[in-house]
Amino acid sequence: MNELELLIDFYRNHDLLGPGSEATTLQALDLIPDARNRSLQIADIGCGTGASTLTLARYTRAQITAVDLFPAFLETLQRRVAHLGLQDRVTTLEKSMDDLPFAPESLDVIWSEGAIYNMGFQAGVSAWYEFLKPGGYLAVSEITWITQDRPASVAEFWQAEYPQIDTAAPKFSILEQAGYTPIGYFVLPKGDWMNHYYAPLEASFTDFLERHGQAAEAQALVREQQNEIRLYREYQDYYSYGFYLARKNG
Repeated sequence: MNELELLIDFYRNHDLLGPGSEATTLQALDLIPDARNRSLQIADIGCGTGASTLTLARYTRAQITAVDLFPAFLETLQRRVAHLGLQDRVTTLEKSMDDLPFAPESLDVIWSEGAIYNMGFQAGVSAWYEFLKPGGYLAVSEITWITQDRPASVAEFWQAEYPQIDTAAPKFSILEQAGYTPIGYFVLPKGDWMNHYYAPLEASFTDFLERHGQAAEAQALVREQQNEIRLYREYQDYYSYGFYLARKNG
């Protein structure tokens, strides 16, 4: 397997591909007026194996299109959808987030947890604008500095990994310039990182390495994950995901 194939194999049976939780998804959902009771059209972009998709399907009356580039993740989601009997509410779509087929002004809500970094925040919110109905909602989580000052080591790491990392205020400005009105924001709690995301990853390392015969490439992937976890444990007071809610003007 190449590096990408190993990464897909590592994550394909995990509920979460990044920090988050059902409680956090619902907290964001409840910032959209009466979202649980309306028959909305929602696109969950970069859905991965579908944790947020399933939460949205279970707690709303929406029709949801779950979009991801990787069929292995969508296959996992499809199994979960079938297990919960939600086939009439959830449709999967294998597509890149920068090449979406939605008709202009066809969606009530665009949802994307921990995935917009693949395009970049500014590019993503600008590109997806046309798909929302006037007054439609955007809900995205994005890696965010939660202090004005931070140690050089963590600043250098994230600057190299994702140069668009910033505090929340510049993200609000990007949303406004793209034609949205921000309506809500909160920071993901530390439990979304350690309990819901990193703990299951750590529990899977041994099985993953055995499955791949302790191959050097698999060991390198695990070391990379371990380094990321160590970084968060040391610097969790400086960064998190921010959840941004905004309404399309017009």
